[in-house]
Amino acid sequence: MELLFLAHRVPFPPDRGDRIRSYHILRHLAARARVHLVAFSEGAGEVAPPELAGLASVTLIPRTRSQAVAALAALTKGLPVSLTAFASAGMRRAVAARRADAVYCFSGQMAQYLPAGVPAVMDFVDVDSAKFAGFAEQGSPPMRWMMRREARLLGAFERRVAARVDASLFVSAAEAALFREGGATGRIVPVENGIDAAAFAPAAVTDVAAEGALLVFTGQMDYRPNVEAVRWFAQDVLPALRRRYPTLRLAIVGRAPTAAVQALASPAVIVTGAVADVRPWLAAATVCVAPLRLARGIQNKVLEAMAMARPVVATAAAAEGIDHAGTLRVADDADAQVAAIAALLDDPAQATALGAAARARVIERYDWTARLAPLDALLGL
Repeated sequence: MELLFLAHRVPFPPDRGDRIRSYHILRHLAARARVHLVAFSEGAGEVAPPELAGLASVTLIPRTRSQAVAALAALTKGLPVSLTAFASAGMRRAVAARRADAVYCFSGQMAQYLPAGVPAVMDFVDVDSAKFAGFAEQGSPPMRWMMRREARLLGAFERRVAARVDASLFVSAAEAALFREGGATGRIVPVENGIDAAAFAPAAVTDVAAEGALLVFTGQMDYRPNVEAVRWFAQDVLPALRRRYPTLRLAIVGRAPTAAVQALASPAVIVTGAVADVRPWLAAATVCVAPLRLARGIQNKVLEAMAMARPVVATAAAAEGIDHAGTLRVADDADAQVAAIAALLDDPAQATALGAAARARVIERYDWTARLAPLDALLGL
């Protein structure tokens, strides 16, 4: 089979949420079909990683349109910014040049390039329109209007795409249900994220990043929900914990920290920026935290921490997509976060047992091979 794989970002390295999912799916499909990857690059300087050469033919189209230009085009044309930001004549030509028996389209921004008359699976991952609706609830008046507009227009586009493709995929059953509740029709299927439990294993790490009581948060640190999460935690949760544990520190581990994140750096807060390997930081964590107020689907940061046998304290939003069966602690407000984390800091045996249960749950429930098996039938592989 000739399979066209469309992606809004090069699916390598698998070091952030979207790339983790797209890379493992690409690898799964490449073992079963001849895959042609057509993706956007982050500017003209990005080249195809050699690690992808054995998986697919690779065509990269530079994405150079600024957010301001995309917003102006969206307002002029009555379109969502999410689409105009990824509008490209070069991408249209690249897709048209590839013959395909089927298409796997990763991320809603790429749905505008689905070729007519070719069987297609659309991987929305999350309900992006719902994410913008959530942003609208939190924004100031001008931004609130823009986010509501984006949620409305993008939601209508998502529903049109779902009605024409062979299947629409989401990262969790909760996201799939949310999409249906919003009026979407067609075949809507949850295909969950997995974890490479052999790579994310305590025994795989020899260098531990830090010593002493340490809380660790991992993620892309220019992503708004991550930024808001660490700011809230550092301001509303960490001070109360530090009064009880004066040497306790928080490590914010992830690339591209915004100015707001960098401003959190202090003797109590480590801001690492990009790291070559997140696993030593997870191994060093006394507790991993996921205090996201707005989260969609399955949080890879939580799966990775669980796989590393670390105790995790997460908000309900961050834990919702994961079938954790009680192997992490859920706490929403600041007082609940303080109590949950303090209980683990005070009882190392409980923390160790919770981490061991979390790793066992990940191995049982989130192996990539099992998670991606439904793709074979959906694409006729």
